[in-house]
Amino acid sequence: MASSTMTSSQYPRPPRPNLAFRELRGARSPAEFAAAVRRAAREIGERVSCDARYVGRVEAGEIRCPNYAYERVFLHMFPGRTLTDLGFAPRASVRGRGARTHEVAPPALVTSPARAAGETWGAHEPYDTQDPYEPYDNEESDVLRRAFMTGGGATVAAASLSPLGLAFDAAAAERPVRRVGTGEAAALEEAVRRIRLLDDRHGADGLYRRAAAPLRAAYALLDAGVTRQATADRLHSGAGELAISVGWLAHDSGRYDDARSHYAEALATARVTGDAALETHAFCNAAFLARDAGRPREALRAAQAAQRVGRGLGSARLMSLLALREAGGWAGLADRTACEQALTRAQVLYERGPSDADPEWMSFYGEAELEGLEAQCWSTLGDWPRAARHARRAARLQDPHFTRNIALYTAELANDLARGGRPDEAAAAGLRGLDLLGEVQSSRIGAMLAGTARVLSPHRRTAGVSVFLERHAGLPRSA
Repeated sequence: MASSTMTSSQYPRPPRPNLAFRELRGARSPAEFAAAVRRAAREIGERVSCDARYVGRVEAGEIRCPNYAYERVFLHMFPGRTLTDLGFAPRASVRGRGARTHEVAPPALVTSPARAAGETWGAHEPYDTQDPYEPYDNEESDVLRRAFMTGGGATVAAASLSPLGLAFDAAAAERPVRRVGTGEAAALEEAVRRIRLLDDRHGADGLYRRAAAPLRAAYALLDAGVTRQATADRLHSGAGELAISVGWLAHDSGRYDDARSHYAEALATARVTGDAALETHAFCNAAFLARDAGRPREALRAAQAAQRVGRGLGSARLMSLLALREAGGWAGLADRTACEQALTRAQVLYERGPSDADPEWMSFYGEAELEGLEAQCWSTLGDWPRAARHARRAARLQDPHFTRNIALYTAELANDLARGGRPDEAAAAGLRGLDLLGEVQSSRIGAMLAGTARVLSPHRRTAGVSVFLERHAGLPRSA
């Protein structure tokens, strides 16, 4: 958990571009180079989730030193060179918050230390991959500097959690908060709600960096001192939920290492305070992340751990969602029978209906999400017609408020139709997905539509397909 003490010298410097690494990439695109990194990893038995975004972060200087798995891969790719030759900083110079976090929460987000052959925890460890704190703009930095100098962690929280949980208020920063109470706890809970609301409507890409500072402020509140235990419990729960929300923004933005670190932070907070509800939520999101990152065995273990912890919370809908997380893990392991059993269990639990025990964060989980997650399972198993059927239902059933989810289900439908040999219908769904992508910012959805474009490329002479491909080609590269 974050410390409440910080001097101005500890604030991040603007990152310096890694020109040496950029030169080594040569004429290859970031995506092509990322593919080469993944191939090199397989050659030495490592498994890394390198993509174009990661390459861009390295070249921009945001990742000053890679984690150990990436280090082994890069040194294999460029024999005879050291990390310094590749433009990275010495590991000892960047061990800050990550090293301390490692003492609190181990890299694995699940209780069992076992792992499957070929799964490398180090490939996804969140430690040592970046500066202790993400860069943010100078105005926010100045406000935080003054706040820490004049009032300590609680003052920072007051500044950075108002008024919408994402903005900084200079006047508040100048007013030291002597004692943390229910007002700060309520502000933290409201910050979580606001982030979730904005994500539902607009997607994660534009929110992630803005949400990082309120998260630091939330953990500063925990160090500020609270007189009442009930308030302390609210603050710990709120900080953990905020860590999960920011982790989800990182996940949906394609920053998998960052997401894993945030979920580990939430899990550590839950275990320190014995908060079963928070621990269940952290495991739930960890399972989802592991599935998307191509680590199905970890996804399965995390989902099963979530069910063990969450069984006593009394929410059938929660257990239904966790069964779907388990189904995703089984699908990734190509175990169709176990996946179908988990899907059936999820449906039975869902039909028991809502209850007062359902967590607030599960507001997104309705019939549409049930259909959408089932579609993803069938897609993973390669049953494209069945996947498309469920994705179509999901898009049709989704509440219009959840714009991001409608875009997600539509992109899933386009991909399933394309892979199922129905290019005309896939192109039509893809065009609807592109329309929605103009309203939301989600790297995950953009990547799905890019995959659909690749599958449809051989059919470009078909009228509808050509329109989709032309529109997709005109998108900004980050989309």
